Parts: sequence; structure tokens; C-alpha cells
Amino acid sequence: MADDTLSDVERTAVKQRAAELKKQASRKGGTKKERELQDALEAIDGLPEPDKSIAQMVHEVVTEVAPQLDPKTWYGFPSYAKDGKVVVFFQQASKFDSRYGTLGFQDIAALDDGDMWPTSYALIADTPAVRERVAELVRRAAG
Repeated sequence: MADDTLSDVERTAVKQRAAELKKQASRKGGTKKERELQDALEAIDGLPEPDKSIAQMVHEVVTEVAPQLDPKTWYGFPSYAKDGKVVVFFQQASKFDSRYGTLGFQDIAALDDGDMWPTSYALIADTPAVRERVAELVRRAAG
């Protein structure tokens, strides 16, 4: 933005992330992962369609092809982490009133391909071809 201020949506996301960090910091041990999984599932369940079904598809694919990644929320997005660092996330279209949801990857993702490569993908439907492409990307990203 020109005046370097946060929009209402951005401000809400920052507050949401702060609350997530506070909640996550208070958790310890095996129950921490269980509660973070529950947080991710609740985030998915609370989404409007079509975001909900696409996020559910992402969750199913990630847990199938990269079970070593831990589900959690990140800025309110369902995400999947390795050693506490987010590898992949689904940014729902409804959060920012966008025309498509986004499958995004953080810098820990092993997607490197020369000097330039994509780190986010528009998702508008759950089809067999989309599932296969998501699976391929997540497998690579998870290493």
C-alpha cells in the first residue's frame, strides 16, 4: 500500500498469527501435535465452499504423500510444517476475497529448479489431475 498501513484483512491476519503463536507456545509434547492437527482441521471445517473442499483435498494429499509434515495453522491457513517450519499451506480465497485459493510453499520447500521457480499455485477445483499435481509438488517440497 502507498501509505504503508495494513488493511483490515491484513491487521486481522497479524492478530490471528499472534494468537496462534501464543497458543502454540503454551503446548508441549505429543499433545502439541494433536492439538495443532485439531486446529488445522477446525480451520478447514470453518471454511466456506469451495475453499473447504479444496482445503480438505490438500489436507488429504499432504497427509498421504508427506506424513512426516505436521499439520498446523499459520495466519489462519491450514499448513504443514517440518521441524516447526511451514513447508506448504493453503490460502483460502475467501480470506482475501480473491477469485482463487492458493497452494503456497515457503523457502524450506525443496522446489528449487535453477535460478527461478514457482512457489504458489492457484487452486480452483478438486479434480484427479489437480490432486496428482498437488501430490507431486508436496512430495518434492517435503524432500
